[in-house]
Amino acid sequence: MVDDPLKGFDPFDIFDAEAARLDRFFSGLDDEGWGRPSRCEGWTVRDVLGHLAGEELYNHACLDGNVQVLLARLAREGIDGFHDFNEWSVRQRRTVPVEDVLREWRAENGETRHRMRLLGRDGLIDTMAGPYPVGLQTFHYDSEYATHADDVGAPVSAEEADGRWYWRAEVGRFVLAEQGADVQVEPTGEQMWVHAGGESASLPFPEFVEATVGRLPAGHGVDPRLIARLRCLA
Repeated sequence: MVDDPLKGFDPFDIFDAEAARLDRFFSGLDDEGWGRPSRCEGWTVRDVLGHLAGEELYNHACLDGNVQVLLARLAREGIDGFHDFNEWSVRQRRTVPVEDVLREWRAENGETRHRMRLLGRDGLIDTMAGPYPVGLQTFHYDSEYATHADDVGAPVSAEEADGRWYWRAEVGRFVLAEQGADVQVEPTGEQMWVHAGGESASLPFPEFVEATVGRLPAGHGVDPRLIARLRCLA
């Protein structure tokens, strides 16, 4: 039997929970809070919101089945690839009142979450890589939202922290396998054992997750070549 590390999680419930976490956090910010630097290089907390709002253009294109139409439109405007798209999305919203950007994100993401839940885990959605299962695409969104919640410092309660690291670690393990990454990954208790290029390490779930999303800080003591092989979600 093929190991499916994601079978025990509901991607739609996780998406709702992470969106709610961000909404609560954003709703309590003042001007100083919006201007604070995030973990995303060059982006403030406000910029992260702008990115999330802009990303809904792609999310809705996936749901509408017109991703290639969107990519052609962006190409005509000189936007090539996700990095350019992300920066463009942020720039577009820097002069818009933050209350309007927050309102935009709430509405557009709310529609995304609703429509994806209706399609169901086994439905298919259009993506840049072609048709893809809705449930798996939602897990990608789950990881993105959890990562950005951490980027801006949105609170995570002690009661939910361990479970949150666990599902994120399993998403990372799944994506590495899906991408055919040249690294062996196996869960051992509350750690992930990783091996590649003759190097091995056991990483606690939080460190493994941070490695998969490119957020593991320097000084972790693990061979950087091994850590580089783990990055798969950001």
